[in-house]
Amino acid sequence: MDHARKVRWIVGSCMALVGIFSAFILYRTLRPERGLPYEQITMEQAAEYMEYEQGYALVDVRTQEEYDTGHIPGAICIPNEEIEQKAPELLTDQEQMIYVYCRTGKRSKEAARKLCRMGYINVTEIGGIVDWPGETEKN
Repeated sequence: MDHARKVRWIVGSCMALVGIFSAFILYRTLRPERGLPYEQITMEQAAEYMEYEQGYALVDVRTQEEYDTGHIPGAICIPNEEIEQKAPELLTDQEQMIYVYCRTGKRSKEAARKLCRMGYINVTEIGGIVDWPGETEKN
C-alpha cells in the first residue's frame, strides 16, 4: 500500500470513529432523562403495542377493590397512594417500559409523575380502563 492510500485509510478510519462517537453522544443527549415527564398514549394505541411488545409492566393504580372488580389481563395492582412505597419492590428495573392506567386517567397521571420523580425513565400513561378496547379479567 502506498503512502497516499495509508493516509486515506487512516483519515477514513478516524472519521468513522468520530461519527460513531458523535452518534453515541447525540443518543446520550436526546434519550429520556430520569425525572422528565412521561409519555401519553391512548388505550387503543397501548392495546396495539402490547400485542407485539414484550417485557413491559402494566400497572393498575386503582385501589385493590377496584382492581378486583376487573382489570386488564397481566396488570399488577399498585394503588396510586402506595406507589412510592411499593414500586421499588415490584418494579425493579427503572428502564423497563411501564404502562400506567386507572379508571379515568387522573390517578394514572399522578402515578406517572411520581414514577418519573423516582427515576423511572420509560413511563407511559395510557388513561382509564373505561376506554380499554379489550377483554378484562376479575380476581
